[in-house]
Amino acid sequence: MAMTSSFRLLPLALLLLLLAMAHARLQPTIRLPSDDGTRWAVLVAGSNGYYNYRHQADICHAYQILKKGGLKDENIIVFMYDDIAHNLENPRPGVIINHPQGGDVYAGVPKDYTGKEVNVKNLFAVLLGNKTAVSGGSGKVVDSGPNDHIFVFYSDHGGPGVIGMPTYPYVYGDDLVDVLKKKHAAGTYKSLVFYLEACEAGSVFEGLLPNDIGVYATTASNAEESSWGTYCPGEYPSPPSEYDTCLGDLYSISWMEDSDVHNLRTESLKQQYDLSRREQQLRTHTAMVPM
Repeated sequence: MAMTSSFRLLPLALLLLLLAMAHARLQPTIRLPSDDGTRWAVLVAGSNGYYNYRHQADICHAYQILKKGGLKDENIIVFMYDDIAHNLENPRPGVIINHPQGGDVYAGVPKDYTGKEVNVKNLFAVLLGNKTAVSGGSGKVVDSGPNDHIFVFYSDHGGPGVIGMPTYPYVYGDDLVDVLKKKHAAGTYKSLVFYLEACEAGSVFEGLLPNDIGVYATTASNAEESSWGTYCPGEYPSPPSEYDTCLGDLYSISWMEDSDVHNLRTESLKQQYDLSRREQQLRTHTAMVPM
């Protein structure tokens, strides 16, 4: 688990709920967001194919947490190929799970950009709030203002300086950071939080992301290591016997499962970070499917 920008211990639930972090100072407890500004979320599963079940499962789970936290569908934008829930290989048609005993996380998820609409051009247009540049899909973009808070969660494969997409071209770190710089220059957010699940994910931001544009990023891996799938066949804990694919990713399920069960009004930021990090360390020995 790696961190980029001015935070050493980046508080996961706080960032998930899109709190503004004035002067990058950790608060003693995790507080639910105020009414100051609109909260936006962009959720991206950058792969396709049943083998990559876990990426869309991660994104769907994140959506359910955000909805429970009070975000409106009009402010949540979802990119997913949408070829998993009704895939012939899916043992539970129309259902996606992110935990061996978990419930359906697919129900109600907006299908803003699916299939070939999941591409770099649309993603960058959505982040920049450029409605005329999107092609297909719902047309929703992050139409944010200067007091707004933006959360981006991206789950996929990665490599040095690059994140995958189901269509070419891929997302390159320098291009992504340029988009974030443009968003900042436009004055259309107060804080922007980016969670990245991918191998070598740290390389997307390290040495590229400025410290002074109000962007806080955590990644599943540093610039030289793999991230890991979890709930995989033959490992513990395993998915239900009818599944022959991993249900989630270690970094992603660590912060999401903590957010599922803890009271965000009383849990301290250090408790959240320590619990999530400890969970990743414990499971690393059994989660052996690299991204």
